[in-house]
Amino acid sequence: MTLTNKVILVTGAASGMGKACVMKLAQMGGKVYACDRNTMGLNDFQVFENVITKQLDVSSSDQCQAVVDQVIRDQGHIDGLVNFAGVIKRTGVLDCTDEEFDYVMKINTYGCFYMLRAAAKVMVKAGKGSIVNVSSIWSDIGASGVIAYCASKGAVSQLTRSAALDLAGTGVRVNEIRPGETNTAMLASERKGRFTQEDIENKLKEIAASIPEKRLASPSEMADAAIFLLSDQSSYMQGSHITVDGGYSAQ
Repeated sequence: MTLTNKVILVTGAASGMGKACVMKLAQMGGKVYACDRNTMGLNDFQVFENVITKQLDVSSSDQCQAVVDQVIRDQGHIDGLVNFAGVIKRTGVLDCTDEEFDYVMKINTYGCFYMLRAAAKVMVKAGKGSIVNVSSIWSDIGASGVIAYCASKGAVSQLTRSAALDLAGTGVRVNEIRPGETNTAMLASERKGRFTQEDIENKLKEIAASIPEKRLASPSEMADAAIFLLSDQSSYMQGSHITVDGGYSAQ
């Protein structure tokens, strides 16, 4: 999977899966734009000459358009986009507030749409490009206590399918990965304050035990799936999803 000199834009790049993806792309020789609203988390990329860091709040349509415009000014084209940016609120239907629901939807769904639209427009003009959205196993099978997250990721899956059909035949592909439980800060987030550190660690062990592979995924494994979809080795994939969940959804 050669991505040498390919121009790839990655959102949610400051941590977790996004960070792992940027690291791998940089090592493969790609020209990577690492974008996140957390600029402190982008500092680790300073050792890579081929990584350009950008502050970006994907919930802002203007900022999403601006970062794509900047890449075009710098490089003249975009070969790939990976929408890793995402957040979670651990509230169910009875206690999820309007503000929590809006917050999750704005970043997870609207942010994905804003970036997808902006990148697709320039890719169509070039006649090539690969867009990788990141939904979740919860986009399809659902989970309790995270209603906004499930709704947002279900919407991402539909964005992927619809955009893929809109862009079929243009040379631009839109696909997605559906991560299962992955060992990132998000998995432990929104638990502190309500639980002790010991409780959180026990919960993560419980989650791992519920997976057929009996472990959490690493961010690197999700990055590998995204990189495959960016590459020409997935050239006949359009509107598809790759589920990376250690067998959880096969149960």
